[in-house]
Amino acid sequence: MKSLIAVAVSGGVDSLTAAFLLKEEGHEVIGIHFITGFEKDDGFKFDLGMSGDHNTRPCSNIEMISEQLDIPIKIFDCRKAFKEKVITYFRKTYLAGKTPNPCLVCNPEIKFGTVLQYAKRIGARRIATGHYVKTQPDGKGRQHLFKGDDPTKDQSYFLAFLSQSQLADACFPLGGMQKSDVKKIAEKNGLKPASKKESQDVCFIHDKGYAGFLKDQGIPSSSGPIMEKNGNVIGEHKGLHLFTIGQRRGINCPAPHPYHVLRLDTKNNSLIVGSKQDLLSSTCIVEKINWIIREPSFPVLAQVKIRYQHNPAPATLIPLSDQRVEIHFKKPQFSITPGQGAVFYRNEEIIGGGWITDNKL
Repeated sequence: MKSLIAVAVSGGVDSLTAAFLLKEEGHEVIGIHFITGFEKDDGFKFDLGMSGDHNTRPCSNIEMISEQLDIPIKIFDCRKAFKEKVITYFRKTYLAGKTPNPCLVCNPEIKFGTVLQYAKRIGARRIATGHYVKTQPDGKGRQHLFKGDDPTKDQSYFLAFLSQSQLADACFPLGGMQKSDVKKIAEKNGLKPASKKESQDVCFIHDKGYAGFLKDQGIPSSSGPIMEKNGNVIGEHKGLHLFTIGQRRGINCPAPHPYHVLRLDTKNNSLIVGSKQDLLSSTCIVEKINWIIREPSFPVLAQVKIRYQHNPAPATLIPLSDQRVEIHFKKPQFSITPGQGAVFYRNEEIIGGGWITDNKL
């Protein structure tokens, strides 16, 4: 029998199949279903009480997964850590007039942070997830991170902030597979996911949407002016947190051509708008960089992804200070958004990533 591996079980087909494949390889497998406190009412209900008792009897959906895989599944209460590390970050970023990406925080802080620590406490050597990414050691004790083989499901962008120690303790059984093959394996082996929906990029935003969630988190809707770049006031917004760079919807100011959000001026509570062409920029500043292997020799030539649904674009990275670079794109990019992650690629490999702080518009 190989080493004990914990699998972060969400209830979806990906984590279910990942656990199945590890068992097929001969590993001893244990599931961990972690609770954030922001789950949607989808059949996963737990009575954790105020203490967050990890021995709480699992709901029927978790029991169904446990029986299908013939593995025990632990319920782990992450409510406190998730609120402190993810929700607080989400709220503060919006208050700063930036657009957050909570998955970039959740993965290193929660899944491969708090949950991994719990997995080790119960005897697991590593933790596996259903992410479509790949890792590979280089013989020098270092882990390299690569895109998943399925380009439509590749999730390497969301794991760019993992440390070397976290990558060494991580396992990604689906990295070399296509989503269609994962579904076939599940169907062939009678694996029925408890959750039929694909996981959302932001798992804690539900029916109320971003505006409703932020309102519940105590962010006030403070109205202010909508202005063109030249300072001409053309309307009034109902709260800067309702907008992000590049957005058209909600501006509601008549013009010959649609307005797009260019900037959120939190100091003056002003929404700065302009044309789509005004969103083009060749340069941005990225800080708090996590280099996967080691800091490279500068300047760095790389392909840079500025959000999850963005095709990596050729760019040169110029150092400004420790963990802070200026990115010069070969061609101007649309809607470079402060608060989002910029992830650096060399072909299929992820070499690092950091936070966009200035889009140089």
